[in-house]
Amino acid sequence: MTAVASVAAPRARWRASLAALGPGLVVMLADTDAGSILTAAQTGVETGYALIPLQLAVIPLLYLAQELAARLALGTGRGMVELIRERLGRGTSVAVAAVLTLTCFGALVTQLSGMAAVAAFFGVPVDVAVAVAVIGLSAMIVTGSYRSVERIALLFGAAELVFLYAGWKAHPDFSRIAADASQFAADSPRFLYLVAANLGATIMPWALFYQQSAACDKGLSRAHLGLARLDTLLGAVFCQLVTCGVLIVAATHAATLEGAGSVDAFARLFGRALDSPVGSALFCAGLMGGALVATVVVCLAAAWAVGEAAGRRHSLEQHPRDAPWFYGSFVVLLAAAGAFVAAGVDAVRLSMAVGVINAVLLPVALLALFWLARKTLDADLRPSGAFGAITGAVFVVVSVFGLYAGFVGVLG
Repeated sequence: MTAVASVAAPRARWRASLAALGPGLVVMLADTDAGSILTAAQTGVETGYALIPLQLAVIPLLYLAQELAARLALGTGRGMVELIRERLGRGTSVAVAAVLTLTCFGALVTQLSGMAAVAAFFGVPVDVAVAVAVIGLSAMIVTGSYRSVERIALLFGAAELVFLYAGWKAHPDFSRIAADASQFAADSPRFLYLVAANLGATIMPWALFYQQSAACDKGLSRAHLGLARLDTLLGAVFCQLVTCGVLIVAATHAATLEGAGSVDAFARLFGRALDSPVGSALFCAGLMGGALVATVVVCLAAAWAVGEAAGRRHSLEQHPRDAPWFYGSFVVLLAAAGAFVAAGVDAVRLSMAVGVINAVLLPVALLALFWLARKTLDADLRPSGAFGAITGAVFVVVSVFGLYAGFVGVLG
């Protein structure tokens, strides 16, 4: 082997390893979407640091769920709805795809309402902002490959780094975290509503569907399992640290909030927290970045699910002429959500409501994921033994808790 070849081989392996990363990071950047950011900000204003322990405690849960979705993709080469179709029939897969599409629509309205509110903060009309977002994102998907879309999504999501900086810059009183957390008001419907909203803003059904289908679309195999796990772990930690950063700023400077919680009010709060004339703009940039990457992820999750339910696997590598239903589903869903937002919605209230709905749907998403893994994966990938028992128990406990917090929070 020549000296050049000996150097080139490790570089080629390194590039191949980097190429396997992406789906986990992208989906976690999408997890800290406009809804998650606004929910965390409102939670910090209302409850102080009380839910920071919850945000950190769900990191293992988030990793377990998303890693299992990645494992299903690498072990079977199929998306979740496709596996449901094979195991339970076309009718069940269509029903699952329909429910997922509805949750995706709610998430899309949340993202676009966040973008519209940011645009309004800078004096841009809502209808103009929504139209630009819908047209621009549709063009990006229709003209791009999976890898190009993934890179653009990662670029969008990088704007969320501002929330890590803001959380550090806020100089939080860490001695208050334990004190606030000890006041877990389990008998308060409003507190439980916030808990459900935060839980549902972390574990989202569309995120599970996306990671599995994205790994398939990217062509990952069992050989990439270690990298997929690293990808997912890094994403899970980053996601929750970003959320904690938002919550810390809001909790530390809650007294300076002007009026009811809104994108405008939170942007100004961040400006004061950072003591900088660009603080508000940084908040808006982070919110916009999270909303943009989530919009791409949500639309793709729905489009992949619809195609899988219909028995037609589609890929971003296909030309629109070869996959009209895939690209059509993406554009129609995005345009419908845009029209809804243009009519006027409250971004903060909607974000929290969507989070609560996600929490109530946790039993369906998590238990279906676990069941599929048990039924379809080979023995070496299947969650079994002590690990399988622990994973199943965690999913059941979290599902029951999500149902309880959601229903009591809404009906209490």
